Amino acid sequence: MSAFPVVVSLPIADRRTSFAFYREGLGLDAVGELADDGVPEPLQFALNDGVHLMLIPTGGFGWVIGDREVAARGHSECMLVLHAESQAAVEEMVKRAHHAGAEIVTQPGQQPWGYAGTIADPDGHLWMVTSEPFPP
Repeated sequence: MSAFPVVVSLPIADRRTSFAFYREGLGLDAVGELADDGVPEPLQFALNDGVHLMLIPTGGFGWVIGDREVAARGHSECMLVLHAESQAAVEEMVKRAHHAGAEIVTQPGQQPWGYAGTIADPDGHLWMVTSEPFPP
């Protein structure tokens, strides 16, 4: 098995908007050298030691998926999950993400599986923030 991280790639409309949202709204650290526009190229964030998020402009995403259509905003085929240390941290992350441009899809609250809230990033990708650890 490779020592390289797993990379989850999502299509985006605007590099600067996404860079600001993921850095300021979700508090993620960007990976890589800054390009001329002040945004890392490729635009990646480390989610943890084993997983990176790569954000690809829709046109470039199309190069990878061939003749398949890039899903329209609001059509999600997956949901990504971030862990927060406490219920208060879930609420703070959802609030911070909202101020940075996220749509709150589900307000933070107790769910059958634990405490969580769900947001949609500026491109409509769903992120659940939960204080419940998932089993390894």
